Amino acid sequence: QVQLLESGGGLVQAGGSLTLSCAASGNIVRINVMGWYRQAPGKQRELVATITRGANTNYADSVKGRFTISRDNVKNTVYLQMNSLKPEDTAVYYCNAPSLGNAGWGQGTQVTVSS
Repeated sequence: QVQLLESGGGLVQAGGSLTLSCAASGNIVRINVMGWYRQAPGKQRELVATITRGANTNYADSVKGRFTISRDNVKNTVYLQMNSLKPEDTAVYYCNAPSLGNAGWGQGTQVTVSS
């Protein structure tokens, strides 16, 4: 079973940037869809962005034009470049794949955007 480890979170001012990384313990080339999710305090976890093995991407409307998801199938890592961050982007960010299900959830990485 592939395990996922998120990193790269932190505290940033509004308008700033962060790049999150999701390192997989195994080969992700066999995993078609990888995604980044986030959960803000008191809210349900929501999908932020997805990327297929062929590098097709989709984004939540709230992050379109600001966030970019990418993957490196050699390094078995998925990235989330976040620009023009807003206070409402504050959340714990997780990566996962639909094929991994609940077993794919890691501890996430905290992103805090100050106004």
